[in-house]
Amino acid sequence: MRNIAMVVSYDGGAYHGFQSQPSGLTVQDELEKAIRKLSGENVKIDGSGRTDAGVHAYGQVINFRSSSPIPIERWAVAMNSRLPQDIVVRSAHEMPPEFSSRKSAVRKTYRYSISTGRHPNVFNRRFRYHHYNPLDVEAMREGIRYLLGEHDFSSFTSAGSTKKSHVRTIYDVRIECDGNEIHMFMTGSGFLYNMVRIVMGTLLWVGEGKWPPGAMGPVLAAKDRSKAGPRAEAHGLALWEVRYPEPYQSSLDNDSAARGRS
Repeated sequence: MRNIAMVVSYDGGAYHGFQSQPSGLTVQDELEKAIRKLSGENVKIDGSGRTDAGVHAYGQVINFRSSSPIPIERWAVAMNSRLPQDIVVRSAHEMPPEFSSRKSAVRKTYRYSISTGRHPNVFNRRFRYHHYNPLDVEAMREGIRYLLGEHDFSSFTSAGSTKKSHVRTIYDVRIECDGNEIHMFMTGSGFLYNMVRIVMGTLLWVGEGKWPPGAMGPVLAAKDRSKAGPRAEAHGLALWEVRYPEPYQSSLDNDSAARGRS
């Protein structure tokens, strides 16, 4: 059995999240259907992150087992001809048997995007949360630094979380601006349910001047969801990148045959 990994982008607006659900209409369902059409196999794919309904991905990584003889360099184009237009396989790679897109991941980066100004941009509004008034970006940059390092992020996850531990490590956070667009990037060892959206909702209060930047510290220390701000809208969020230890990462980065034809 071959262990095939793919880097996938998708517009999550039409889907009930990545992971299969009884209600159907998920990204995982569409990918598995495309594999079935292509190879005739009923496979179960694993994803590096289980994005929620309405959340997008630029660099979702999946893997699955296949006995198909289809050359690896043909998988991406063949999959894309069988997928809806809002899901695209960017590259396909043959990986070692022990590789898991979920368990082998060591870092994930999410991006949350905001547009400001009087009118939203009709051409990207599906991928940006529109905020009509200006935001104090420098205050937001100051506030988000309180989240760097290893912390218990109970204040920034849904109250009904069933995770045994809410301790996560944030390696890097940054906010970039391009005209009236604001992008927050957050890289960590892993993320709790709704974590990035609650961080962003809280940070918006800082940007609006409702809270000082220093409020982020006490909110984090409280370990209490009720102390944080609201959950930001799903459509501004995207799973941006997933990183793996060597030699897995080199296989995903340097497989020129797979990338060149995808």
